[in-house]
Amino acid sequence: MTRRLFWLAMGITIGALIVRKLSAAAQRLTPRGLAESVGAGLTDLSLSIRDFAGEVREAMHEREAELREGTGLDGQIGRIEPTGSLVVHPVITPPTGGAQ
Repeated sequence: MTRRLFWLAMGITIGALIVRKLSAAAQRLTPRGLAESVGAGLTDLSLSIRDFAGEVREAMHEREAELREGTGLDGQIGRIEPTGSLVVHPVITPPTGGAQ
């Protein structure tokens, strides 16, 4: 008798889980469910694009600062320190080593 009750309870539990899964799958296939899925996907896509654009913008600013510093366009050539001393940075650094 105990075995029968156990298997009956097991069958009811498995049946309920299957019905819930099938109901959820059927709801996702309705027009409203499909619209929600597409909407959520587009929202995720737009957030990913926004994050990517922010990272590209940040890298662009870093690279631009490197280029400005390397070409002397960063305002660092011949600047005067708060102590009054003149600091001169060469625009092009002389090569070191190598063939002459």
